Amino acid sequence: MPARHDHRERTLVAPAICAGVGVHTGQRVRLAIRPAPTGTGIVFVRTDITDRDNRIVVSGDAVIDARLNTMIENAAGVRLSTIEHLMAAFCALGISNVVVEVDGPELPILDGSALPFVQLLDRAGFRRQATPVRYIEILEPIHVTDGDKHAALLPCDRYEMRFEIDFDNAVVGNQVIDFVVDEQTFRDEIMSARTFGFAHEVEALRQAGLARGGSLENAVVIDGDEILNPGGLRMEREFVRHKALDAIGDLYVLGAPLLGRYEGYKAGHAVNNLLVRAMLAAPHAWREVVLEPQLAEVG
Repeated sequence: MPARHDHRERTLVAPAICAGVGVHTGQRVRLAIRPAPTGTGIVFVRTDITDRDNRIVVSGDAVIDARLNTMIENAAGVRLSTIEHLMAAFCALGISNVVVEVDGPELPILDGSALPFVQLLDRAGFRRQATPVRYIEILEPIHVTDGDKHAALLPCDRYEMRFEIDFDNAVVGNQVIDFVVDEQTFRDEIMSARTFGFAHEVEALRQAGLARGGSLENAVVIDGDEILNPGGLRMEREFVRHKALDAIGDLYVLGAPLLGRYEGYKAGHAVNNLLVRAMLAAPHAWREVVLEPQLAEVG
């Protein structure tokens, strides 16, 4: 993971604050990401809820819904949805400890990618902490399947990812990306990729009370063989790059970066969460490790 962070935990120097609209609720929310001491992990706080425990500690078990986004919940029934883009930014930038305050049920979608979150975190600045990062090292293959979708975690000495999508649509079609998940690659190739959807699905989603905040400002919308966004795509294979972005965020609910290779085929949030739960249910297939910085050889 980020070479510059020297295998030490990281938090922020100063709070990072923004506001925006939730893609599904359409509700305007304010977000404040605050520095936190080592051992905190990633904690979300619903500041609009005051009558019960409003802290949600991110973990694989906290995910309760992963149909169209990643939603987490605490024991008091307090929920928060669409955390995956911010979680991907935390993972790629090596953020181990922060408290994220939000005054609504869903994180803001911003432009539909992780780019605004990375810019926000960059402005706040990063502080290295004394505690070494715990990595999750994959020791044995872990596979999950859901119909024609599948995902796997495989042993590897670094964090790698291969993602393949296959849509019966001329604009999207079959796309593959295979890369090392590190900070520079995330910044160069992944973070700007936006969420996407099909025009014919939007009305059905809205009837179901979803996608109320979705627009061409925060999603790539495909209508038949045409992209409706005036500027078109930001990069080649933007669709599969966004799916990889989602997967990075979905897997970071484990609370630690991976030493392993993720391979996904047509996988979405639900399959990624099945994989997280399969890993947690197979303690023999992984272990936590600490990587100490290598000392330069003398002489």
